[in-house]
Amino acid sequence: MKTLTLEGTLRKEVGKKNVSDLRRNGFVPCNLYGGKANVNFCAPYNSFLKLVYNPDFFKVNVTVEGNSYEALIKEIQFNPVNERIEHIDFLELVPGKKVIAEVPLKLVGQSEGVKAGGKLVQKMRKVKIKATPENLTESVEINIENLALGKSLYIRDIVTNNIEIINTPEIPVVSVEITRSLKSAEAEAKKADVAKKK
Repeated sequence: MKTLTLEGTLRKEVGKKNVSDLRRNGFVPCNLYGGKANVNFCAPYNSFLKLVYNPDFFKVNVTVEGNSYEALIKEIQFNPVNERIEHIDFLELVPGKKVIAEVPLKLVGQSEGVKAGGKLVQKMRKVKIKATPENLTESVEINIENLALGKSLYIRDIVTNNIEIINTPEIPVVSVEITRSLKSAEAEAKKADVAKKK
């Protein structure tokens, strides 16, 4: 899966004053945890733009003082006034140790219901998964080819290998709604049929 890189500098001081100074000088303070030790570091503000404002799911290769860590972005703090990035927590990926992440949900195929004139409505864009770093994936797919008019597919209908989806199984993911024009056409057809029988 996609991996983006980030080069940081070790933070030797971690107090409030240090954090304020870093932000004032154009840096974002960060914390990397989940591995053998926590790593406090910082990096230039602009180096986070491609990481934060990115719709894809990806791993981050964080390099600090010559040491590399494979990680995921776990939490981002924004300034409530100007919405600038203020702090980022990274979760280090440890081989064999399961992590929880949200990944995009990808619809595969063209549904029967849409071919029959229905409207496809995707109710979920992301799903929450639990997997080891080796099994993490950029997206989770659900096949909608057999989805008929007026029907829905649910979390329980998603088939995955080596990945556990932890959303509630009964949550609807995608459905094909019967459009007004289709309902009108059906109503007109029924009227015509009744008229013929008379």
